[in-house]
Amino acid sequence: MTKEEYQKIYTEEDAVGWLQIDEQLEKLYPQQEPKHYGPLCGIHFMVGGTDPIDGASIYNTNKQTPHKHLVSYGMSELYYNEEALNGEFSKWGFEFTFRLKPFEGDTDEPTWVIGLMNNLARYVFNSGNWFEENQYIPTNGPIRANTETEIVGLVFTLDPELGKINTPHGEVSFLQMVGITQKELEHLKAHSTRSEVEKLINKLKEDNPLLITDLNRK
Repeated sequence: MTKEEYQKIYTEEDAVGWLQIDEQLEKLYPQQEPKHYGPLCGIHFMVGGTDPIDGASIYNTNKQTPHKHLVSYGMSELYYNEEALNGEFSKWGFEFTFRLKPFEGDTDEPTWVIGLMNNLARYVFNSGNWFEENQYIPTNGPIRANTETEIVGLVFTLDPELGKINTPHGEVSFLQMVGITQKELEHLKAHSTRSEVEKLINKLKEDNPLLITDLNRK
């Protein structure tokens, strides 16, 4: 896309990247209005807030197993930016997603997942290191704080339904966070290669194609 075409299609008031994410989600959930949450601290990161993610949407789906599907906004270039036009990757090149089986401890929407996304985003923004497919990370305790669960780490893979999109600012991968148990985490620590992470993800997919995280999984 040329700069002239960009200026013709969009104005400085348009959230160009945000619109691209919404378009992909509308294909998957054409008749659903998600619950959307802005920065949990109430103040945008760019003006002194603590949450790098501009927002996150939560969808309800009954595919395979009823679950919540969360998607972040803020790891990619969301707003009008001529300097970002035609980049290879849009900002960090991804947005986080997470699929959660309903958990009895969540009496309302699982906004703790958005907090988890913000923790990971904070690491990216502060360190300059980003996440990619077939990586793993320990969460240094239960992924849901103060919860009896064996899920204490995450692996990253391409969201099986959202995949990747090309935007005027570059490519965006929908990078799904998938909860893993202590035993799985120890295995990956002992065999710390992306191929081992990929093997684990493929094994999880056998019974769980959408890679829904179940906090009660043993």
